[in-house]
Amino acid sequence: MLKSEILNAPLLGALAKCGHTDTVVIADCGLPIPQGPMVVDLAFIQGLLSFKQVLEVLARNMVIERSTLAAEAKDGPVQDLCSANGLDPQFITHEELKAELPKAKIIIRTGEATPYANVILHCGVVF
Repeated sequence: MLKSEILNAPLLGALAKCGHTDTVVIADCGLPIPQGPMVVDLAFIQGLLSFKQVLEVLARNMVIERSTLAAEAKDGPVQDLCSANGLDPQFITHEELKAELPKAKIIIRTGEATPYANVILHCGVVF
């Protein structure tokens, strides 16, 4: 039995398989998700689970080398949440962010309904 605050078994297993430079995406409920990456759908109703809830847990449980947000989220609540969790995001356009999705190892769909509440987390290493 693992001791982890993450209870979702498919998510926990997928995170364990991530390596350096793999990407994990936290997505709002409206982001178009491509075929290919593993999708962990944590959306229940609008607002649950929230971007904030998922980001806070992942920030505590992952080694995150860097993060990427859509430029449209700059200086808004999504950037503030990233900064509050120790991330200093890089910015690309929303269209460029969507183009990166097929490369993701995992896409975590939340119930978040805030515009541009999507982040690409780039995995680091523990040493």
